[in-house]
Amino acid sequence: MLTGSTVGLRARHEEDIPVLRAQLSDDVVNSSRANSSPWRPISSDSKDAPFTVDDKDEGNVKFSVVELAGGTLVGTASLWGIDTHNRGAHVGLVLLPASRGKGYGSDVVAVLCHYGFVVRGLQRLQIETLSDNAAMLGAAERNGFVREGVLRSSAWVMGEFLDEVLLGLLAREWRPDSEA
Repeated sequence: MLTGSTVGLRARHEEDIPVLRAQLSDDVVNSSRANSSPWRPISSDSKDAPFTVDDKDEGNVKFSVVELAGGTLVGTASLWGIDTHNRGAHVGLVLLPASRGKGYGSDVVAVLCHYGFVVRGLQRLQIETLSDNAAMLGAAERNGFVREGVLRSSAWVMGEFLDEVLLGLLAREWRPDSEA
């Protein structure tokens, strides 16, 4: 397990999937805001569910996020779109509703940076988030990510187009507060 100051990133356990599905996938509004594709209902036994892990997919690494104090599942995190030639990846995370607003997001981003830069040897990490997602923007910027641009009206979310903010962090700019 990779650890930060308050959370750990570990392999996905089978018992995590129903919790993530119930609290994240079944939430139409937040699921629509977190994904670039439209929400659709997914059956509980679907192999295409967003929380199942394909260990053979080298381009996407999915973690379960747990609270270090008690091991409670608090969300999901990933490095996705890993490009081994250009040595870059995208950062993603979603916290369970009861776990939001507790500072976990910043710690998750910090641990993902450690994984990307130290463990995987990547050169660049990137985050795309809706322009009104203050929590993700704050978590990214607290970890050194720089706003590189705005993708105007690029995300169709629940009946309207929203702007997305593109943030990037290079390995040479990364300043870990502590070893993950």
